Amino acid sequence: MYFENSGYQKQKSSSITNPLWVSFKQLQETCKVMAHSEPASADRELFQVYSGARRPRILLAASGSVAAIKFANLCHCFSEWAEVKAVATKASMHFIDTASLPMDMTLYTDEDEWSTWKKIGDSVLHIELRRWADIMVIAPLSANTLGKIAGGLCDNLLTCIVRAWDYSKPFFVAPAMNTLMWNNPFTERHLMTIDDLGISLIPPVTKRLACGDYGNGAMAEPSLIYSTVRLFLEKRAQSIGRNIQ
Repeated sequence: MYFENSGYQKQKSSSITNPLWVSFKQLQETCKVMAHSEPASADRELFQVYSGARRPRILLAASGSVAAIKFANLCHCFSEWAEVKAVATKASMHFIDTASLPMDMTLYTDEDEWSTWKKIGDSVLHIELRRWADIMVIAPLSANTLGKIAGGLCDNLLTCIVRAWDYSKPFFVAPAMNTLMWNNPFTERHLMTIDDLGISLIPPVTKRLACGDYGNGAMAEPSLIYSTVRLFLEKRAQSIGRNIQ
C-alpha cells in the first residue's frame, strides 16, 4: 500500500522517485478510502477500540537508522492515546535513549526473545507480541531491515514478528536511509514486495541527512507518523462499527 496523491491504490511504480510523497491532507483522504475496505478477521478487535471497550494496542519497532534518535518521541506520541509496546533491534539501540522512553512502556530487544522460554508450551515472545497488537509500525525502517522483510528473513525479534504477522491487521513502515540507498534499484524491488504483503508506506522526506547530504530519505516526523496511523485506525474502526451495528 502506498500513500499517494491519487488516493489509495495498489501500485507498482516504475520508479521510486515518482510522485508518491504527499501532504498530510492527502494522507487524510487516503485513509478515508482505506477505512471503507472490506472488514478482515481482525476487525472485531478494532470494533472494541471503536466502541470504547479498550484502547488500541500499538506495537512500535525501531531498526538500525540514525532516525532512531526520534523513537522515544514517537513512543510518547502514541502512548498518550494507545497501549504501546516497543521492539528495538540491536543496531537501533545505539541511537535510542532508553531513559527518555515512556515509563509505563515495555521495550523488548533480541535478548528478550528466548529469555523466559524453558519448555514446550511456554510462550514465545514474537508470537505473543504479534497476537497482542492491533497494528504494527516500524519507524525507522532501515534499508537492511527492509531487505530482510522483503526476503522473508527472520533473524531477530523484529523480523520474526513480521514473518509471523497477520496481514489482515494494519502495518505501517516509515523508511529512513541515505538518498543513494533510497534511490537504489533494490529499494524499489523491496518496496514492491512489501506492498504485495499489504504493508503501508509512510514515505521519507527531503531534508539535510545525518551524513550532511541534502536529499530524500529522512524519516517522516513522529507527529506525522502518529497522525497518519491514528486517523487510519479511527476511520477503519468507525467503518467497522457501522457494519457490525
